Amino acid sequence: MPKSKRSQVVALTQTAKKTRDHKATVINDVREAIDAHSSLYLFSYENMRSNKFKNIRMDFRRGDNTSGGGGEDMDEDDVKDTNSSRIFLGKNKLLQIALGKTPEDEYADNLRQVSKLISGSVGLLLTNRSPKEVEHYFSNLVEEDFSRAGSTAPRRVELTNEMICSHPVSMVEQFRKLGLPVEVQNGKVGLIGGKEKYVVCEKGASLNAEQCKVLVHFGVKLAEFRVTLTCRWSDGKYEAF
Repeated sequence: MPKSKRSQVVALTQTAKKTRDHKATVINDVREAIDAHSSLYLFSYENMRSNKFKNIRMDFRRGDNTSGGGGEDMDEDDVKDTNSSRIFLGKNKLLQIALGKTPEDEYADNLRQVSKLISGSVGLLLTNRSPKEVEHYFSNLVEEDFSRAGSTAPRRVELTNEMICSHPVSMVEQFRKLGLPVEVQNGKVGLIGGKEKYVVCEKGASLNAEQCKVLVHFGVKLAEFRVTLTCRWSDGKYEAF
C-alpha cells in the first residue's frame, strides 16, 4: 500500500536521550560530592511533593555559599562549595554505579553497602553537618498533605450534613459530579433522603480522582510527606538505621 502523503502531526515534546558522556558527568558529580563532604546519607521518601522537598533543599543551603549548576538526568542540589550540603535524586542505577556494587569497583570502602539499598524512592544527601543535627532534622520531618488518586486511604472518612451545609448552594452541581448525593434543602446544601452522614472512603481503599477532590473541598489531609534516613556512610564506615 503506498505511503500516505497527508500532512502528519509531529510531536515537538520529545526530549533527546541522555548521552553516555552526560551519564558519566553525573557519576563524576556524585563522586566529587563524596570527596567534598564528610558524610553520605541514603534516604527514602513517601508521597513526594516538590514544594515540600524544596524546603529541605533550602534548609540545607542555609549558611552555605552557592553557585550555579545542576544536571538534567539527576534532580540535584546546585551547591558546589565544599562546605555545603548536596542532594541527589534521579536514576538509581547511576547512583549505584557512582558508589560501586562490589569490593572491587566501589568508590570508597563500604560504599557498596549503601549501593545495595538503592531501590525505589530514594536519594542521597552529602553533607558536612554533624550526624546529630542531620538525624534530628529528619526525625521530625513529617508533613500532612492532600492525597492523590491511586493512593490508599489510611482511615475511614465520613462527611456529616453539618459539614456539607456550610458550603453555598452553587456547589451542588459540582458536588454531584464528584459523586456526592446532595440536594438543596430549605436554601441549604444537604444529603439526599435526610441522611446524616456520607462515607467518602473506607480504610485501605484505593482513592480515585473524585474522592481526592472531595477531600480537598473539605480540607481532609490523609497523605504524609515523609523522608526517612536509611543509612549513613562516613570515612569508610557504614551504619544502617
